[in-house]
Amino acid sequence: MTDRQRLIELFLARALKFGDFTLASGKKSTYYLDGKQISLHSTGLRLVSQGLFDLLSDVDYSAIGGMTIGADPIIGGVLVVAGEKGRSLDGFLVRKEPKGHGTQRYIEGPVVPGSKVVVIDDVVTTGGSALQAIERIEEFGCQVVCVVGIVDRKEGGAANFAAKGVPFRSLLTIEDFGIAPPAGH
Repeated sequence: MTDRQRLIELFLARALKFGDFTLASGKKSTYYLDGKQISLHSTGLRLVSQGLFDLLSDVDYSAIGGMTIGADPIIGGVLVVAGEKGRSLDGFLVRKEPKGHGTQRYIEGPVVPGSKVVVIDDVVTTGGSALQAIERIEEFGCQVVCVVGIVDRKEGGAANFAAKGVPFRSLLTIEDFGIAPPAGH
């Protein structure tokens, strides 16, 4: 079984739930993908981190980050894989609210203005949280060169990133779980 197939199996076993759900985007859905069931699992994080590192092999970037808390374990995992491969890479976290003490910044980590960065998210629906991260990291002075996700639900995220001129890639799509994207997407 390939790593991709193993990741799909893990999602099916641990993270895909059926029922009536309201997503972070406000959309209603008959299924929910709980990405933290994968990124907070030893095998899941290993597969995701290696997969994202490989997915970005042709991208010129010096740091990777995303909205805290969802992106935190993924960032750490990708940094470990990069270190194992001898690649220098920094991570950063984007806060929902600025820190109330110390630096009082939205951006945490060793990233510096002018850096080329990748923004990561676990499950992409409309891309709202990644778009918020893009806005904050661009305000900080970095250039976002790509957005990556573990799973693309195919509900507008890619189009929203394209409208901002930011390329998007994902390891998996909802179709990998046998679910058709909504009409028009």
